[in-house]
Amino acid sequence: MRRATTLEDRRDIVALAQAGHRERAIATQLGWSLSVVRKWRRRGKRGREALYSRMGRPVTGALGTFPAPMRQALRDWRTAHPGWGPKTLWAQLATEERFCGEELPSLRSIARFLSQEGLTRTYQRHSELPATRRAAPQAAHEEWEMDARGYQMVPEVGLITLINLNDRYSHVRLLSYPCSLGRQRVTRHPTTEDYQAVLRLCFTQWGFPERIAVDHESVFYDNLGKSPFPTRLHLWLLALGVALVFGRPGRPTDQGMTERSHQLWGQQVLEKQRFADWNSLHQALEQRREFLNHHLPCASLGDLPPLVAHPEALGVRRPYRPEWEAELLDLGRVHRYLAQGQWFRLASNIGAVSLGCQRYALGKTWARQQVEITFAAPAQEMIFVHPDGTQIQRLPLKGVSREALMGELGPLVNLPLFQLALPMSWDEFRVTRLSGTLVSQLIDT
Repeated sequence: MRRATTLEDRRDIVALAQAGHRERAIATQLGWSLSVVRKWRRRGKRGREALYSRMGRPVTGALGTFPAPMRQALRDWRTAHPGWGPKTLWAQLATEERFCGEELPSLRSIARFLSQEGLTRTYQRHSELPATRRAAPQAAHEEWEMDARGYQMVPEVGLITLINLNDRYSHVRLLSYPCSLGRQRVTRHPTTEDYQAVLRLCFTQWGFPERIAVDHESVFYDNLGKSPFPTRLHLWLLALGVALVFGRPGRPTDQGMTERSHQLWGQQVLEKQRFADWNSLHQALEQRREFLNHHLPCASLGDLPPLVAHPEALGVRRPYRPEWEAELLDLGRVHRYLAQGQWFRLASNIGAVSLGCQRYALGKTWARQQVEITFAAPAQEMIFVHPDGTQIQRLPLKGVSREALMGELGPLVNLPLFQLALPMSWDEFRVTRLSGTLVSQLIDT
């Protein structure tokens, strides 16, 4: 075990050195190593106070041994460009002629300097959504894939995108629905209401699957933050007993069947074709779906059409009707799912946080603090914990009710009485078409 020098030992070393003894002779006489004698002899030259210090060089702070102009340059660049990180700042130093020939600090040293100067951004803690295990399906309607094809201008119809659904096990083309993205729409992507309308059509004909595989599109996954909260579409599916599974980021092959189906539908229906209106396009897609499922050979199924190879896919495992939806929604499933999660949010200047597009006001003492959030299922409350652990708030869960999750289905509950005033917007027209399609399917069944 290493010995530590006492104050008396240090004074003896300094006294012998001042008397003219050589360092090696002092080390032999006092029983210390040459490096220890050299260290305290040098410190003794700085005065008696230096003998009280136990450790090496005096504290100078991060980058304390680098030139002051270099430190000031880093301060100025970071202040002017808050997005420049240590790597960018290091590269900027390397390109400056005034620092040519100077030793440059490491990335870690620059990071410590930024932290010391208070020039770092607040670190956002990460968390992941509770994951549903994904395995190869063993039966029809165990797992579906869903995705929207890139938008396309169709003459006489307008800007549309096809929302395609496929059954992974049987390869049945469940639905290809032309979602209108007309000039009134700000976004070029289907909304939650669009996906709900399409899924209700699909559920009505095929019943519920066990799970649906999707990508990280924002309507499915909160991809704007480091701690995602389930979207309304996700919560709606959970309440209906349908799990949502996400592919790996940047891996479209995780939904390979549906990615290939985008090309298939384009070649089979859209390419070099003209349609009088939206209804004509929708009818063409429905007719072609029958052909693809009953007549077109599928290489993955031994060159048999999907419904010939798997006629059991015509059976409904868990039936659905729109008038049943309010009763089918089980909020307990949502509560149990949320109880597994943990989220982090940076409170605003007035101490409010946003979670699932819902605002929770915590008070000014929480302003600019990183809040930890969990959910208590029995009380149906969100629990907010202050970073110092001294404050805890419980607030009722917002935005999770049958009415909120159902969205625009409310007017459709009494289908025979459903009517909208004219003229109608695209959103109203979509609901009308959904109503008419559902009514025709109910009559057929």
